Amino acid sequence: MRILLWHGYLLGGTGSNVYTRMLAREWSNAGHHVTVVSQEPDPSQYDLGTAETVRPDVAGLLPVFVLDRYEGYEVRCVQDCTRAELDDWVAANARALRALLPADLVFANHVLLGGPVGAATGAPFAVKAHGSELEYSMRGNRELSEWGAEALSGARATFVGSEHIRTVLADVCGQTDNVFEVPPGVDIDVWVPADREVAAEALIEEALRDAPNPGNEQERLPDDGNAVRFAPLVEPDPPVVVYFGKLIEQKGVHLLIDALSGIDARLVVVGFGPERAALERRAEEQRVEALFTGPLEHRHLRHLLALADACVVPSIFPEAFGMVAAEAASAGCPPLVARHSGLAEVAAGLERSYPPALRHLAAFDPGDVADLASRLSELLALPAADRSALRGAARAAVVAHWSWAGISRRLLEPFA
Repeated sequence: MRILLWHGYLLGGTGSNVYTRMLAREWSNAGHHVTVVSQEPDPSQYDLGTAETVRPDVAGLLPVFVLDRYEGYEVRCVQDCTRAELDDWVAANARALRALLPADLVFANHVLLGGPVGAATGAPFAVKAHGSELEYSMRGNRELSEWGAEALSGARATFVGSEHIRTVLADVCGQTDNVFEVPPGVDIDVWVPADREVAAEALIEEALRDAPNPGNEQERLPDDGNAVRFAPLVEPDPPVVVYFGKLIEQKGVHLLIDALSGIDARLVVVGFGPERAALERRAEEQRVEALFTGPLEHRHLRHLLALADACVVPSIFPEAFGMVAAEAASAGCPPLVARHSGLAEVAAGLERSYPPALRHLAAFDPGDVADLASRLSELLALPAADRSALRGAARAAVVAHWSWAGISRRLLEPFA
């Protein structure tokens, strides 16, 4: 197949960015002709298989769902842009795609603005709903919801990553036809269990490769000095708890910090965002030993998770799936997630693989600091045999349900 894979943002860091580049790699390596159309300024830094890349000229505007700083762009939330501005942005992307036709399929990410972009090409198109657009920008906004529904009515397929997002899509857009549930994938050849000392050494080596970041002024780069600060993680005591993702209130990192108060553990917080300074102060006030690293790429995280004792996903806002938890599990790091939205579906998949006596350690009651603290304490205190069994079961669940090779094939089944 000739596939145009459209994504309006970058190819590193957040979930939909990683999703896009993994599809590019898997589809192109499977023999499909793939062109990635995104705003990534340096696609060569990522493994996209044999996919080609194009960067449309969008005249400097970047409509987003969560405000971040993007160098060279005027960044505004989708709902804060005028319809004329959004129409112009869609038209610019559609022109870039039409110049690449013919194609068997235009695969567009995000209901908005991917749906309108796909529809404007005039080619057969599918849309992947990631959840962020539905929850952060479209829910409660009648104009945007109707626009999304109109665009999806012409799609050959709309994909959702979980039953939760299927429900959200129906609530926001009324869309129920031609909706296929296909979860995101995990690169099980990258996220692999490893001996603690080997993983720590590899993590330090990756940190030594990082670009300089004097004074940590570049929030999208790893912090300076991480290699030195990672060195103590090789020691098994105290245990290591990892969070990685955006540092925004909705992700619930403050709950994790509160839960760790009084628990003998080291917290590693990976990511960037407007809440970082407040979270650092909170950790200090709660006397939690916390290492903030700035953002890390998969080349770091695969080793960090392999040496960690737990990965907590404490989100207080709905999540489309729970890729962070699945990646941690693949690396043999037991995830502990808030039991809601798409995270609950990940927890259910893990519980089916876990030994019965340990199934309660996959999830905690959303927003409940005491419940999180109790389950995390129990998880970190497991005897060596139980900990090994949990690690193996977590890995087995991912291999069985969420490998990228199988996921990428399933996305093309409606077009076979």
